[in-house]
Amino acid sequence: MAKPFPLHPRHPERICWGCDRYCSAQALACGNGAGRTRHPIEHDGEDWHVAWGITPDADRPERADLTTEP
Repeated sequence: MAKPFPLHPRHPERICWGCDRYCSAQALACGNGAGRTRHPIEHDGEDWHVAWGITPDADRPERADLTTEP
């Protein structure tokens, strides 16, 4: 199961959002030479999840509801 994805992190610039590790931007664990993957809020703005069709989790509105219906 993937880690919960925050909709509005406090300091998205401090973390790499490329995988479930959420590494520090200063210590990337993947080691493939790539740079940090930015959080969508950094390039699409505060309402990025609306444009992407993602709804907040009903129990935890600060996180994305990534469940799919069968």
